[in-house]
Amino acid sequence: MRFIALLLAVFIHVFPALARDAAPVADIAAAELPAEARQTLELIRKGGPFPYRQDGVVFGNREKLLPPRPRGHYREYTVRTPGVRDRGARRIITGSAAGGDAKTANEYWYSEDHYNSFRRIAETKGR
Repeated sequence: MRFIALLLAVFIHVFPALARDAAPVADIAAAELPAEARQTLELIRKGGPFPYRQDGVVFGNREKLLPPRPRGHYREYTVRTPGVRDRGARRIITGSAAGGDAKTANEYWYSEDHYNSFRRIAETKGR
């Protein structure tokens, strides 16, 4: 078993780009999100209005941490960070086969570190 773990660690170290193509493994319940993220999620569900002009723009998934989808599938939304004057690092990414309409999103991802990691948001029903 140790050999397999060591082999996997070496593979991830030697081929990080391949390892990054894997879907995120961690989920977070919507109720566990920071209050500001829950507010952003509610705005997304309502279709806005959004406080930042960049909200709703296409998220390119250049980091390849989210499942591969056609361009335009993912959209990004800012999650306010108390005490930060700019947009900060927190985002919610939505996925929608309907071309990015916030109200039709059926995938939700949370990043608290500006796309270095993602957690899939569970329990997004209750619109």
